[in-house]
Amino acid sequence: MIMARVTVDGKVCQFSTKQSILPENWSVKAGKATGKSGGQINKLLEDIKASLNQIYHEQQRRDNYVTAEKVKNQFLGHSETHETLLNLFEKHNNDVKQLIGISKSASTYQKYEVTRKHLESFIERKYKLSDIALKEINLMFITDFEVYLKTVAKCNANTTAKFMQFFKRIILIARNNGILIGDPFANYKIRLNKVDRGYLTEDEIKKILELNLVSERLENVRDLFIFSCFCGLAYIDVAGLRNEHIRKSFDGNLWIMTKRVKTGTDVNVPLLEIPKIILDKYKEKLPDGKILPVISNQKLNSYLKEIADLAGIKKNLTFHLARQSCFCNKLYFNSLQNVFVS
Repeated sequence: MIMARVTVDGKVCQFSTKQSILPENWSVKAGKATGKSGGQINKLLEDIKASLNQIYHEQQRRDNYVTAEKVKNQFLGHSETHETLLNLFEKHNNDVKQLIGISKSASTYQKYEVTRKHLESFIERKYKLSDIALKEINLMFITDFEVYLKTVAKCNANTTAKFMQFFKRIILIARNNGILIGDPFANYKIRLNKVDRGYLTEDEIKKILELNLVSERLENVRDLFIFSCFCGLAYIDVAGLRNEHIRKSFDGNLWIMTKRVKTGTDVNVPLLEIPKIILDKYKEKLPDGKILPVISNQKLNSYLKEIADLAGIKKNLTFHLARQSCFCNKLYFNSLQNVFVS
């Protein structure tokens, strides 16, 4: 019986070629058959050798990970399918995209996509590969990716931590589906630094309200910002508000009743006088059932910086700061209301 031997990194694996020859017709030194029937057997053995070499290089290129066992299994038709990281990530992101507006937000999808693109660039840069097998993900891969984000991608510590969280969720999916056995993140800790975003004082909000804005664009942005200051709603929740979310409650007054897109939790906020005035201002003037003049969050934050400059406010004015400055559980601020009405 002629046996084939595969050796990779010093580890050996053997299998039968299903060919037999008499010992006296075999040259151990040359590793070839001799005699009259040797030509046909040697040709078959050369074909097997060529196939094994091709499989080795294919696995090296595809998985960046080759063993003698893997080469033998693929040659014999017993090879296992290897799910790759970016392929699984893409499948996951496609699922998230279909759930936008149902249980996922567009911003969540965008964060997953940016994480996938960073991983794609990292794998190309580090391994010269277009993808990598999930079973190749280990602690070194994870820490190298973190270094890549902080250096090449120039992400700060918290942004890096967020990307690592999204990456970890894909690994968790792989583990839950039996694609991975161990947890490559077991000895890796994701650290988020606490950031104090601050808040606006009553005087600062008053400055914004007192601005004489000649630009309709800036006036719309101010209205959105002030609305959130008094309701405490995030951008995505304000963007989704419709007439059906404004209802009379047990006290006979109007309330905002909706669900937070990010968490799915109920939101019940009394509609104070200033937010009510803002809603009345845009009533039946906007398309697609909108009740507020919402624009993209990126543009919104850009225009808020203009407003901050005009109002002489030195703080980094973003829409998120409106939630931090929420006055729902405080006084009604009659002075602010008077400014707004006038």
